[in-house]
Amino acid sequence: MVRLFVALALPESLRMQLSMLAGGIQGARWVPPENYHLTLRFIGEVENWRADEVDEALSAIRCKPFDLSLRGVGTFEKAGKIQALWIGVEKNDGLTHLQSKIETALQRVGLEPERRRFAPHVTLARTDRAPPDKLVAWVQAHNLFRAPPETMEHFTLFSSRLGKESPVYVPEVEYELA
Repeated sequence: MVRLFVALALPESLRMQLSMLAGGIQGARWVPPENYHLTLRFIGEVENWRADEVDEALSAIRCKPFDLSLRGVGTFEKAGKIQALWIGVEKNDGLTHLQSKIETALQRVGLEPERRRFAPHVTLARTDRAPPDKLVAWVQAHNLFRAPPETMEHFTLFSSRLGKESPVYVPEVEYELA
């Protein structure tokens, strides 16, 4: 069994900008810069033969490169408690088209449809143990964040192993956008 997800790996320049926003909140678990990504589709645990089918399906996707723009910050809450800090992603046709093609390809190989609506973001921190007032202050201080657009020229199938401090993400296959 292998745990998989499809994502856009962020270029070094964006990872550096995002890493400068991290820190300063006790109890927050900041995502290491090498783990910054934009999830296009979480797959979860699958058998190795199914992973091969996923790879084949993703290999057949044809999409053009597109610009990715990061903008703004926000939080995800569960039961009234802030669970995560994230960086927003400006929606654009290229990103939406790619995500839709990935979803269709994965359903064709027998994966269940994604139940959650696609909400593009980059997770910066897990915050279930951080003081809410500090999280609100962080969002207010960084809500005007904006990064210049970067051209996305590929998407990646990652495997994920849960670790003690943070998960370990391994890029398994890169698929060119052309």
